[in-house]
Amino acid sequence: MTDRPTALSRQSDIYVGGVNGRRPAVPVGAQALEDAAREAMSEEAFAYVAGGAGSESTVRENRAAFERWRIVPRMLRDVSARDTSMELFGERLAAPVLLSPVGVLEMAHPEADLAVARAAAETGVPFIFSSQASFPMEDTASVMGDAPRWFQLYWSKSDALVESFVSRAESSGCGAIVVTLDTTLLGWRTRDLELAYLPFLRGKGIAQYVNDPVFLESLHGPPPEGPAPPPRQVNPSSLRTFASLTAAHPGGFWKNLRRPEPLRAVQQFIATYSRPSLTWDELPFLRARTRLPIILKGILHPDDARRAVDAGMDGVIVSNHGGRQVDGSIAALDALPGVVEAVAGRIPVLMDSGIRGGVDVFRALALGARAVCLGRPYVYGLAVAGQAGVAEVIRNLLADFELTMALSGCRSLAEITRESIVRAG
Repeated sequence: MTDRPTALSRQSDIYVGGVNGRRPAVPVGAQALEDAAREAMSEEAFAYVAGGAGSESTVRENRAAFERWRIVPRMLRDVSARDTSMELFGERLAAPVLLSPVGVLEMAHPEADLAVARAAAETGVPFIFSSQASFPMEDTASVMGDAPRWFQLYWSKSDALVESFVSRAESSGCGAIVVTLDTTLLGWRTRDLELAYLPFLRGKGIAQYVNDPVFLESLHGPPPEGPAPPPRQVNPSSLRTFASLTAAHPGGFWKNLRRPEPLRAVQQFIATYSRPSLTWDELPFLRARTRLPIILKGILHPDDARRAVDAGMDGVIVSNHGGRQVDGSIAALDALPGVVEAVAGRIPVLMDSGIRGGVDVFRALALGARAVCLGRPYVYGLAVAGQAGVAEVIRNLLADFELTMALSGCRSLAEITRESIVRAG
């Protein structure tokens, strides 16, 4: 059972709470929320979540792109009844919003993916599980009941591991596979580099791997080849001890590893994590191994969108990874209209990168997106107030969107069209 309050009831809850001396658990404004998260998180954690590639010009451009579009409200339309629901891949959703996959959520809060999953189920918003999760997908799915969830796949160097991840996602009730295409190599992330901090080398964010039978079997084979750090370059004492790893994740983060294996697992992860050689030719391998919809995430060029359709993919997500991969990249919102035109309605087009409020959801839908994916804001809510913080961020976004839609003269998603906005200047 999900809690899906209307925009007016969300407003009322906040204002009535104020009369009784209560304020929201998390700041309502986007910048205030980010500032509160900065205070709540370690320097390394905030840098990892908030940072982007290089000078972070793509992060800034993602936001600037939204500001280039202005809404044109229409008057004297009966908006007393509003419907934000939609159908996506055969499932009816309360709103055109999903939670993007974000890795290493333990850096924001100890309950990590579990807290986000509970909040997503509570609010009726699908959660896309990350390959770089802090808890295995089985544990995360178990707290969601029958609430919708998808799985994001980083295509590793091991096809057997890819196949195992997809099989586990199906068994965990995931409704789609999201293949992230833009992270076959890690971007030049200045904030992380200045702190000399990569969480995966500390054993964080690899729960999907250390709970996977194929990955565990690989630990008993020969040492990994390639760029994995050899033992002499990683001091085992810099990793958390096996006992502390087990205590931090009693649900089973490291339960399948014997005492000497955490460092070996980190090495194996680094060696197999992603595949720079990935091409369109590999997609039939995945298509043959799942009946779930496959969505390609990271599409920015119309020709790539056309190739996705030709390859039998079921959807695309227009995304530049929140500005974390290519400094100076085109803004995701600027890429959206061209991708929408290229697919010509044959598959759904979603988008992420830069969504901060309900007005952004409205703009994206007006430019042709079927739905949007929310990233950093829910992580900030997690850092500030755990599950309750994530739920409040989601409710605030949905209320803001519903009010924006109504005050613009739209009663349903179908009424949000290209005529609803104009380009500024």
